[in-house]
Amino acid sequence: MKPLVEFCASNVSSYTQSVVDALENDPQLDVDVLEYGCLGYCGECYMQPFALVNGNLVQAQTPDELLAKIKSKLREEDDLMNIDFPL
Repeated sequence: MKPLVEFCASNVSSYTQSVVDALENDPQLDVDVLEYGCLGYCGECYMQPFALVNGNLVQAQTPDELLAKIKSKLREEDDLMNIDFPL
């Protein structure tokens, strides 16, 4: 299953359009990027860039910082999924 990165439409119009574009156009990433009218984080929307990565809130002061945090979270979750647990 592909990782899911969700954005609030109001936040996209204010802060994160460049992050959405970067994620959608990165050939090294295989993620689903979705934009919704509301993610239920009213107030956060107008304060700073944010997204949900597989349902987990990721916030930053700038769009560039948000992109870096999203990629870090995706790598972290991918590493967890690829751990071989002994039986």
